[in-house]
Amino acid sequence: MNGELVEGQLTHSVIGAFYEVYNALGYGFLERAYMSALEHELRTRGHAVSREVAVPVSYKGRDIGTQRLDMVVGGAVIVEAKSTEILHPSASRQLFSYLRATQMEVGLLLHFGPKPRFYRVFCTGRKEPGSPHEMSARSD
Repeated sequence: MNGELVEGQLTHSVIGAFYEVYNALGYGFLERAYMSALEHELRTRGHAVSREVAVPVSYKGRDIGTQRLDMVVGGAVIVEAKSTEILHPSASRQLFSYLRATQMEVGLLLHFGPKPRFYRVFCTGRKEPGSPHEMSARSD
């Protein structure tokens, strides 16, 4: 990666929008309210935003169901939001599974908790059946 983050400019803008929303609303709202505000902020910044995106899940070449993504920004970054008091340890794993189900490499886990926190989650490895995938999660 030669020192540059995957989708660095886009993730930087999403993170800025996250803090803009958190600073305006504070802690205590339902996830739905934060996501609506975040969608508005991202569109204001000129980004394409898709909400409640259904992606297929396959097993041995057969579709077995779908997963719902909270948000996709710019067709390249998955955004998963949580508004719980304590972020469950499985939250980054959930986002990683979303990345594996798509061709996207990076996602942002945004925690609208008592203290705003975000985590970058990366999925490396080929998206071919049977190939290994590695997860890398980083809190900034």
